[in-house]
Amino acid sequence: MASGDFCSPGEGMEILQQVCSKQLPPCNLSEKDLLQNPHFSKLLLSLAQHVDESGLSLTLAKEQAQAWKEVRLHKTTWLRSEILQRVIQELLVDYYVKTQDTNLTSEDKKFHETLEQRLLVTEVTGLLGPSREKEMPPLLGVEKADLLELMPPSEDFVWMRARLPLEVEEQLKKKCFTLLCYHDPNSDSDSETLKAAKVWKLAEILVGEKLQCQDAKSQQQEQMVLLEKKSATYSQVLLRCLALLQRLLQEHRLKTQSELDRINAQYLEIKCSAMILKLRMEELKILSDTYTTEKVEVHRLIRDRLEGAICLQEQDMEKSRQVLSTYEVLGEEFDRLVKEYAQLKQATENKRWALQEFNKACR
Repeated sequence: MASGDFCSPGEGMEILQQVCSKQLPPCNLSEKDLLQNPHFSKLLLSLAQHVDESGLSLTLAKEQAQAWKEVRLHKTTWLRSEILQRVIQELLVDYYVKTQDTNLTSEDKKFHETLEQRLLVTEVTGLLGPSREKEMPPLLGVEKADLLELMPPSEDFVWMRARLPLEVEEQLKKKCFTLLCYHDPNSDSDSETLKAAKVWKLAEILVGEKLQCQDAKSQQQEQMVLLEKKSATYSQVLLRCLALLQRLLQEHRLKTQSELDRINAQYLEIKCSAMILKLRMEELKILSDTYTTEKVEVHRLIRDRLEGAICLQEQDMEKSRQVLSTYEVLGEEFDRLVKEYAQLKQATENKRWALQEFNKACR
């Protein structure tokens, strides 16, 4: 990329702030990325004018908002009918429970029986459907006309219909009071007027708590993202620290290892000399304890005499060596003379022995 395509640091920071303020779909950009790719930054700014925070175009976002609005309206309508249906069913369930415990008035029995009968016939009629009679034969041969005959009398229905809102209102009030006591247990001992006033504000309180929970959840998600980023950063920092420690160990320890070995060798040498001196001292101590002054003097005299005798023997041995060296000059003739001398000496010894034996025999 040419140098003219780069922008100054101040412009890069300004573009970065503008891009971040638009809250585009997740794109992890830094100032360095924007400085190196200015055209991409301008593209993001241009896109920010045509898309919303979720990445949809403004037209699609508007249509989506309208669709969600209609969905919420249909959902509200369905919830109203569903709540009314469940409240009526609970009225009937409570009625059957009360019939086992207390005695009800004839008006209560008439009201609940008319309500149940009307509800059952309406549900079964809805199951048959408006167009199924033409497509297939009716279920079990039952037609709508047969079901309409089971409807309660019109007078009873009008009377029941006039009383139903009061019963539904009372049932809803009980549910609201139950929800209030669950949300605020201290309200259980309050009067109905005070409970009604609290229930009137309960919806706003619940909406506020829901918003607080959503905000806390979003903050938690943001904190989790930051935690993951910091964890990755810390891991990289730890790896760099480990690499630095390894390099320090390899460089500095190897340099000082030879000096440490030399100092250890000197220490061991001095320690060995000290041990030898200590052994010599123990040896001398044992000798001093074993030999007294008199014993040492006697051993000195004996040693002098032995040394004198050794000197005399060495002198005699030296004289004999000189005589032998003189005879060795004669060579083989000397060996022959020695043999003859030995033979004569042996013969003389034999004759002397024979003469001694002869003298013994003469006696």
